[in-house]
Amino acid sequence: MPDESKAVDFDRTFIPHMDAAYNLARWLVRDDHDAQDVVQEAYLRAFRFAGGFRGGDPRAWILAIVRNAAFTWLKRNRGSDSPTEFDEKVHGGSSEESGLEADAVRKADGAMIRAALDELTDEFREVIVMRDIEGLSYKEIADAAEVPIGTVMSRLARARGKLARSLQERIAQERIPKER
Repeated sequence: MPDESKAVDFDRTFIPHMDAAYNLARWLVRDDHDAQDVVQEAYLRAFRFAGGFRGGDPRAWILAIVRNAAFTWLKRNRGSDSPTEFDEKVHGGSSEESGLEADAVRKADGAMIRAALDELTDEFREVIVMRDIEGLSYKEIADAAEVPIGTVMSRLARARGKLARSLQERIAQERIPKER
């Protein structure tokens, strides 16, 4: 049975990050109910291993556990939806549209952004969520995703480019008058 002081420290240290944990899980597993299950499993793991937390950023630590729990859940429940390996030829893209990215994002509405985020691969979606939605630093993302900072930066740049292109296409489609 865990001692009460550990539970109190856990509550103060990790519970405040539950919204961020749910947000990441939701974007990774793409379902509200499944995300709740993933967060519950992640927090159980975190509580079990809270003694292994050696300081640092508790949000990054808990998000790393959520990320691992989400990928374990995806592998167990959806086999084929598990994360794919990063392949430069498949996932690479040019960054020449960087000026257009901000314009596309400004013009897009929330539903359009959610749909475009859903189209991204897991590797790209997680870095966008952790950096642009949750505000983690590159180092915190690298620690959570267990990849080098350069990989985080590369994935983030490519993810933003793909997101912008997807949003541009969606905006252009909305402008085309619908034929009867």
